[in-house]
Amino acid sequence: MRDPRYDILFEPVRIGPLVAKNRFFQVPHCNGMGYRDPAAHAEMRAVKAEGGWAVVCTEQAEIHYTSEITPFIEARIWDDCDIPALALMAERVHDCGALAGIELAYNGMNGPNLHSRVAPLGPVHLPVATFTADPVQARAMTKRDIADLRRWHRQAVDRALRAGFDVVYVYAGHALGGVHHFLSCRYNLRTDEYGGSLQNRMRLLRELMEDTVQEVDGRAAVGCRITVEESAHEHGIDRSEIEAVIGELGELPDLWDFVPGSWEDDSITSRFSAEAHQEEWVRGLKALTSKPVVGVGRFTSPDTMVRMVRQGILDFIGAARPSIADPFLPRKIEEGRPEDIRECIGCNICVSGDFTMSPIRCTQNPSMGEEWRRGWHPETYRPRHANERVLVVGAGPAGLEAAMALGKRGYEVVLVERSRVLGGRVAAEARLPGLAEWIRVVDYRLGQISKLDRVEHYLESDMTAEEALSYGFDHIALATGSVWRRDGVGRWHTRPDTMPIGAMPVLTPDEVMAGARPDGGRVAIYDDDHYYMGGALAELLRTEGYEVALITPEAVVSAWTVNTMEQHRIQARLIEAGTELHTSTAISAVLDTELLTQCTFTGHESRVAADAVLLVTARLPEDTLFQDLLTRHEQWPDHGLRTVRAIGDALAPSTIAAAVWEGRRYAEELEAPTDNSDTTPYHRELTALPQ
Repeated sequence: MRDPRYDILFEPVRIGPLVAKNRFFQVPHCNGMGYRDPAAHAEMRAVKAEGGWAVVCTEQAEIHYTSEITPFIEARIWDDCDIPALALMAERVHDCGALAGIELAYNGMNGPNLHSRVAPLGPVHLPVATFTADPVQARAMTKRDIADLRRWHRQAVDRALRAGFDVVYVYAGHALGGVHHFLSCRYNLRTDEYGGSLQNRMRLLRELMEDTVQEVDGRAAVGCRITVEESAHEHGIDRSEIEAVIGELGELPDLWDFVPGSWEDDSITSRFSAEAHQEEWVRGLKALTSKPVVGVGRFTSPDTMVRMVRQGILDFIGAARPSIADPFLPRKIEEGRPEDIRECIGCNICVSGDFTMSPIRCTQNPSMGEEWRRGWHPETYRPRHANERVLVVGAGPAGLEAAMALGKRGYEVVLVERSRVLGGRVAAEARLPGLAEWIRVVDYRLGQISKLDRVEHYLESDMTAEEALSYGFDHIALATGSVWRRDGVGRWHTRPDTMPIGAMPVLTPDEVMAGARPDGGRVAIYDDDHYYMGGALAELLRTEGYEVALITPEAVVSAWTVNTMEQHRIQARLIEAGTELHTSTAISAVLDTELLTQCTFTGHESRVAADAVLLVTARLPEDTLFQDLLTRHEQWPDHGLRTVRAIGDALAPSTIAAAVWEGRRYAEELEAPTDNSDTTPYHRELTALPQ
């Protein structure tokens, strides 16, 4: 039933002794579950295999205790005790029809060893290269250390085979592995046979690949994930070097997986990159080897995927984030329904799971990470428990998700929106600089709702409690969103009386996104939210010609976006645009023509002139209708109403991902909400005590 244009994507591809059933390859990606949540991790990967991915890989799997990246939670294959957890993942992936891959990682200087407490190992004596700037130094590896590493790696290969994996990776990418550190002059200053010339610097990679090929002995395929671009850093790996490496070692592994020299460059948000942005780095490398090549680029368009293959850029369409947003992406293309693809929006909320050591989540796919814990599935919904009708008030992310999921369960749903636009905050925020792809959250759900006969929606319907009761619905969900505060209350000021506001005009993000602008030419933005909003509004106003002073109590702008790996890009863009930055600074008073500020460390006061101030601090739920309905609780039985719940931002303002998740949870728990449950309403994985 698929479009013949996409037939090439479903051709089988040989990987050494194996054959992948198609060209869809879920590359290794972190998930915040790792060794801690093996059952949840296994089921998450299994759903992708069910969705049609030919190869499904783990995240990086630490091979030895001398190189572990605590506090981050990845897979571990330190010794035989780790085999059962990994075997569960391989088994579930096989059950659902895919090959299982494992990325064996010796993290080297990327491992601070906060758990094992032993000194990390690297090419030379240098501070560890971690995201958290740990006060730890790696010691230079001796020849004996290198021999130990080769032995540990072979042992990990053996364990991977016993766990049932089909593809075993040697990891040399992202500046996260010890092999990368040996390859790069940025880290490798050795003068022995493992340093200096490129031939010497690639020696460890060659040895580990030869060892792996020998250990595997045809029982599995060998892959190599390798950095192809690091020239943004002085002395980093450049194109000529990587061409020489592949020219020399190109036939050793069964598969090449090409990545940039940092995870931040590999997984750039849509705010700063388009689909297939890595093409410039990968193009031409496939010609250097006869082995199949996989690469990524946040691919969601089947036409782009076909071009990658036909132009000889890639053999496999690699994906991490698109496979998270839609585990069934391959199957939807195969079944001739690409319009049903839940396209990745490139927000990197998935990445934040790894950075916060919490189970992976996704703005587009609320079932991500909940497959085992709550039994949610991205495509399959439990049938309704009764022939009941549900009114959903508010068509933002929570309301749209609730209406769609309830409709797929078979409920009769009426969705009402007081404005003339469906989408709520997403429709507004998608108009901010760089966030256009976020409208996919709305587009996907509207497309699905249009196919559901039992879901109706109405615009410009400003609902009252009396009217809501009059329709005789069994359930009412209030997804009425939230509004940004205009009194400065947030993290720094928790009371409205602690930041006096004088005659200076005050704006909120809602007003600016609705088109309001200050009369004067100089705007101060007070960002006490610390996610993307303050920086995005600063960028918007600068592009419109305003002088902008961004003031934030944090040490950097948009501080939480370090967890989505874009903070450095946001700050760079604002600096390049001429934005005046006042970090580690809080506003203590809004006067008539200036702001009184104070250093968050010393309390030293200063003044910032402005014609208007834009406060990006906290939000308040729009819960008036919810509260009105609660006060009429005694009238519910007379109208056949059983439940009323606030969901999404109307319950507690948070991220778009959280609002979508709340919409799904409402639909899943319509019959039995778990908000006040006395027991944990989802499965947990508990550590077994030693006997």
